[in-house]
Amino acid sequence: MTASRTLIIAEAGVNHDGSLEKALALVDAAAEAGADVVKFQTFNAKSLAASAARKANYQQRTTDAAESQLAMLTRLELPQAAHQALIARAAVRGIEFLSTPFDHASLAFLVSLKLPRIKIGSGDLTNSPLLHAVARAGATLILSTGMATLGEIEEALSVLAHGYARHSDPPSFAAFRAAWRDPAARAALARHVSLLHCTTEYPCPTTDVNLAAMATMRTAFQLPVGYSDHTDGFEISLAAVALGATTIEKHLTLDRRAEGPDHAASIEPEEFKRMVVAIRNVETALGDGVKAPKDSEVGNVPVARKSLVAARSLEAGEIIGAEDIIAKRPGSGRPPIDYWSLIGTPAPRALEPDDPV
Repeated sequence: MTASRTLIIAEAGVNHDGSLEKALALVDAAAEAGADVVKFQTFNAKSLAASAARKANYQQRTTDAAESQLAMLTRLELPQAAHQALIARAAVRGIEFLSTPFDHASLAFLVSLKLPRIKIGSGDLTNSPLLHAVARAGATLILSTGMATLGEIEEALSVLAHGYARHSDPPSFAAFRAAWRDPAARAALARHVSLLHCTTEYPCPTTDVNLAAMATMRTAFQLPVGYSDHTDGFEISLAAVALGATTIEKHLTLDRRAEGPDHAASIEPEEFKRMVVAIRNVETALGDGVKAPKDSEVGNVPVARKSLVAARSLEAGEIIGAEDIIAKRPGSGRPPIDYWSLIGTPAPRALEPDDPV
């Protein structure tokens, strides 16, 4: 079985800084870097954050610390009309357009665009009404799991299972648990949902990455699991692919030094392009799992391996002793495993040192 192709998502996010021109440039950069998908964020700032909501520490470091989260989000909001231009540019560049909704109106808008899939961010993993609405819409979903426990992920998936199965029972905790136990609902879930492991810190220290959690989630939920990479560089993304990540999401920016909440935890287009090439190389290197000589190494077998040769001069018919034969290169003669079966037998002919036995 050959390794499957990893879905690579260039997370443009809010790195457009509220500028449609920059957003279009990010679409171009993602396409040129070889990403499969370019992703944005769709939200109404007033529906997303209350006026008292504070910024995360990383947001305070990368933007005006005195600015409220609501004010920052208002600056970074893309109008719905901009989405049409971005979708059109993505189509021209041959790259899939994706976005993350943060409120019900934004979700309804994205569903109306008939996108191939929807992404829900880690912050909304516990937002059960929004998750249920995604499932009721029948959308294919990538669900990010930063900050979550295994139990919280299971709870989110039970909400989705209820929504995808269109259970007649009204939404409730009991109805969600019943859907989780229902094989048909779980099958509907499996047809629509994949998970992303991530750590919600920007940038994420490598000590907090915990890539081994991907296997835990895959075993627990029997769903495809990818990785949303918030670390510096992209080496952790390569490790995730080697560990079976089905999707890699990585922030893309035009300038890491720009002011904004996500620029510093992103990579620029040239580095993103190197990441894509490296991921494709890792996929190729994973191979099919069959342990057998490859075409490129077959010619080296006689050169690198050894065969049995005489260690000293022997007369024809002379009984071969333990010190009389030895394994040396090349490997084109009798294999060394025959060493013991030759001890005590007569030499088949006169042999000089290094003559093949």
